Amino acid sequence: MKDLTVAAVSMQSLFGDMEANLKKVDGYAAAAAARNADMVCFPELTLTGYSIRDDVGPYAETIPGPSSRRIVEIARKHGIVVLVGMLEKGKGERPYISHVIADPSGIVGVYRKTHLSPMERDIYEQGHDVAVFTCGDTTFGIQLCYESHFPELSTLMSLQGIDILFLPFASPNRDPDKKRASWLRMLPARAYDNGVFLVACNQTGENGRGLSFPGVMIMLDPSGKEISHYAGHDEHMIVEELLQGDLDRARDNRMQAFMNYRRPELYVKLSSVADKGT
Repeated sequence: MKDLTVAAVSMQSLFGDMEANLKKVDGYAAAAAARNADMVCFPELTLTGYSIRDDVGPYAETIPGPSSRRIVEIARKHGIVVLVGMLEKGKGERPYISHVIADPSGIVGVYRKTHLSPMERDIYEQGHDVAVFTCGDTTFGIQLCYESHFPELSTLMSLQGIDILFLPFASPNRDPDKKRASWLRMLPARAYDNGVFLVACNQTGENGRGLSFPGVMIMLDPSGKEISHYAGHDEHMIVEELLQGDLDRARDNRMQAFMNYRRPELYVKLSSVADKGT
């Protein structure tokens, strides 16, 4: 990874108002590009809005499709990599909670949420691929909200060579300071243990479906130290440069390069022990 400037956005997404949400994405992408950002990350379900009601199916689209093509147009117009959430039509009746990655050349990939919260399991289809993506010299992973509680995902992505872990959230019902405190209990460990940068952003404000989101964002370096943060009730964007030197120092420090000293033969039981939650 070379030095990279990354933007993160805490945005209000009204459920079902795709056009208004797309216009906001366009505006923030333009603002990020004006500040020389290479990538801009938006929250989970940016375009569709978040809902835990069982009537979300009509708002899902195919990818490629109308909204994902608009995302590509935004990326091309502003010369920036854009990470945006939306509902994607699944193979059955249930849609995926997906995140689209687009650069000026087109759709780079789609990440589908693999771990659904208890409130989501009867509404959405779960993804089955722990994918990572590459744009230019940077390889990165995406985990959506509830998935951040499963350390195995971060390990799998790190073993596939990620430099940055993006965590787009749609996490309601806490004030910004309490949500940030919750993140700081777990997210620094994801960055530190895996030697990666971490960028997290949440939706903010009322969503028109009875949910209210605290505007929270955080960027961490590969030592788990905070680079930047925001906690408030308004829409906001943060832009920071992620330095290759910080990544190299973490990975060259033999007391911190934990991934180099794993013993996977001891972890076989992780995939064979019965899950008491199923």
